[in-house]
Amino acid sequence: MRMRRNWVRIRPIAVACYIAIIGKIDAGRWLAHKLRFTSLANVCYIARNAVTDCLNDSVEPGADTPRTRYLGMRMRASRNGTPAYKKIQNVIRKRIEGGQLKIGDSVDSERELARIHGVSLMTARHALAGLEREGVVERRRGSGTFVAPPKIHFNRLMSYTEHMSSRGLSPRSRVLSAKIIEHQAEIAARLALPSTSDLVKIDRLRLTGEEPFALETVYLPGPEFGGLAAAPLGKSSLFATLQHDYGVELAYADEEVDATAADAHTAELLSVPRGAPLLRIRQVIYSTSGKAVIYGVGFYRSERHTLFIRRFR
Repeated sequence: MRMRRNWVRIRPIAVACYIAIIGKIDAGRWLAHKLRFTSLANVCYIARNAVTDCLNDSVEPGADTPRTRYLGMRMRASRNGTPAYKKIQNVIRKRIEGGQLKIGDSVDSERELARIHGVSLMTARHALAGLEREGVVERRRGSGTFVAPPKIHFNRLMSYTEHMSSRGLSPRSRVLSAKIIEHQAEIAARLALPSTSDLVKIDRLRLTGEEPFALETVYLPGPEFGGLAAAPLGKSSLFATLQHDYGVELAYADEEVDATAADAHTAELLSVPRGAPLLRIRQVIYSTSGKAVIYGVGFYRSERHTLFIRRFR
């Protein structure tokens, strides 16, 4: 009983010391593994167990020991169904969504996250690696981890305005040209039109804020959609305009996707070096009646866009 009373008095200090000591040992063990110092890693492992055993042996069985308190901190999230690494990810996401962390801001390091959340370095590293795969953060060797510019995921047939808005971005378009053209046999064929048909051609630069994200050119049948050449498409969505002003509802698209290098003109518009890799998407978009309405060619900055594909067997 006396031992238990004494333990209650010193428990906060013992827990703090235990966490500090184990943290140092874990860091040394991780570094030893990284440098392939197997003997040193084994020594760290033995030291970790020795510290734990020494502290736990100082109280009676079943007591609230530094180890159980420490493991409780690490596993608390798991008991309510959320893994510890997910909890860390959620905290970082909320800070980004709440505006506490902005694009380019530094994110806590693995060691800081491990200390703040009471988890191992491995768990903190797993959390950051997952966010990096999702494009939420980017890790720069020798510098740290930073909030990444959001990527646009092409996984549904949506207008670019809808895509940008779904990612919490403020879309903006600059109409570079809008005119009626003719004698474009290949493009007319993609729209199932006679080779001599008039076409509406619209070139737009897609931006968020002042940063260019994409360069898109679309073609539509001239006789039906000639009025689009004068439409304010710098402020409104083409998809929405077709639905509201022309009664055309779009249903699906056939797409061709490949990689290409930016030529001088495209590089200048997208603010990338000449020859920079771009994602090129050619698509024919059909209405609910099955008629080809739009043929589009888009050039997208590869570091800002991701193509999501789900395959079935």
